[in-house]
Amino acid sequence: MTHSPTTLDERPTGFFHSRQWLFGEMLVGALISLVAAFVLSIDAVELAANPDAVLACDINSVISCGAVGVAWQSSLFGFPNSFLGLIAEPVVITIAVAGIAGVRFPRWFMTAAQTVYLLGLIFAYWLFYQSMFVIGALCPWCLTVTASTTLVFVSMLHWNILENNLYWPAKLQTWATGLVRSGAFGILTALWFVLLAAAILAKYGTAIFG
Repeated sequence: MTHSPTTLDERPTGFFHSRQWLFGEMLVGALISLVAAFVLSIDAVELAANPDAVLACDINSVISCGAVGVAWQSSLFGFPNSFLGLIAEPVVITIAVAGIAGVRFPRWFMTAAQTVYLLGLIFAYWLFYQSMFVIGALCPWCLTVTASTTLVFVSMLHWNILENNLYWPAKLQTWATGLVRSGAFGILTALWFVLLAAAILAKYGTAIFG
């Protein structure tokens, strides 16, 4: 059976559903992640040479890149996690630029990209949880990666829903398309970011600013 995108009468219209906007969001998110991964990689090298080094983002006991950087969770695979970002984000940037230019990727490719980025998202939130509740300190650059990874994931998901790329059952695809068309998808994404900020404030309160 051949694949066809969401039919014209079902597909939402408007700039915020366009490839320029959605792949543009992916591009911005990936660029931000790449910059953050680059800074974190530099910090990781510095900490490897001197674990007691004071980093630029060591602000207080809560906002401390150094405290997070020396924790075992920051090198889960035997090397700094940020190195993964240096590898992965250029791939996402390439996909985003090609998407903006009008390239239509095969359905299997976009499904694979969504799946791989889902694993990246899960990893990012595992690190966020570890930072919040185990390490007990927050790294601004790590938080930036978490936020930008979320942005890339939801932008890619938005596009894949529009294009019916994900091999979902018809009922699930119809429901997801309706969620996107109603604007609820964007509202839920914004709410998620608000909840993340609220969770940080609830955990650390004014100590963040101390």
